[in-house]
Amino acid sequence: MKKFILKTFLLILTLFVGILIGMNKANQGMMDMKGYNDQSFQTPVTVQKTPEGEVQAAVLGNDLPPFSLDDKKEKIEKAKAFNFFSEAGKLLAEIVTTIFQTIIDFIASLIP
Repeated sequence: MKKFILKTFLLILTLFVGILIGMNKANQGMMDMKGYNDQSFQTPVTVQKTPEGEVQAAVLGNDLPPFSLDDKKEKIEKAKAFNFFSEAGKLLAEIVTTIFQTIIDFIASLIP
């Protein structure tokens, strides 16, 4: 049994290393297929940290305005938006819970 586990572990390790080598080769192939290194191509998303400690992000060259999660949470709480699907799910959950609780109570009452 120990030999089987050892062989299986070695096989999995070998396949994992092969996957990593294949991913590296594929990356090199994609870079070679491009054929040139054009500096005008920019990454789609850039994130930079300012000396003041703020984080600035840009998507496709357009700067994103800074925002705070606390501010957004306050806006949502102020809006008190009614989510129909959330309320319908809660109601359905209560109904199913009540039905199954009644069935379980009935079955439990039959058992002496």
